[in-house]
Amino acid sequence: MGIAVLLVLAMATCSVMVEGGTWCVGKSNVDQKALQKSLDYACGAGADCRPIVTSGACYNPDTVLGHASYAMNSYFQKLGQAQGACDFSGTATLTTTDPSYGSCVYPSSSSGNTPTTTIPGLGPSSNINDFNSAVAGGTFDLSLLLTSLLFLVSALLF
Repeated sequence: MGIAVLLVLAMATCSVMVEGGTWCVGKSNVDQKALQKSLDYACGAGADCRPIVTSGACYNPDTVLGHASYAMNSYFQKLGQAQGACDFSGTATLTTTDPSYGSCVYPSSSSGNTPTTTIPGLGPSSNINDFNSAVAGGTFDLSLLLTSLLFLVSALLF
């Protein structure tokens, strides 16, 4: 029974590694002029808006909603995800779904970067999505990790 509890805890720990993050994005049902004001405010208040300039990784899609979402999230993360930092006069909302796409990475921490982590079987990773991709692509064997952990615990107990 004790081993089963340890196995459940190990699986819960693995799921914590995969999930997590809060982002601030623009609401799709908001007036374009209001979104533009939010975009201008965020960029003027210290958001990192370099990725949404013409040659930036997040320029496309070239829409007010897309650019505002990136800028609002950057501002929200810069303020340490402070309560109220993702309102923008009602033009923004919080999400736990990562809005990143392609080479456009939305930060999910106040540093502006996703923290570097070392994931067993993958080595250093600059993005937890690398872990998700590895799991989906079959290059990371979670069952092997859990089996090894179970074997280690069994050896220590018996």
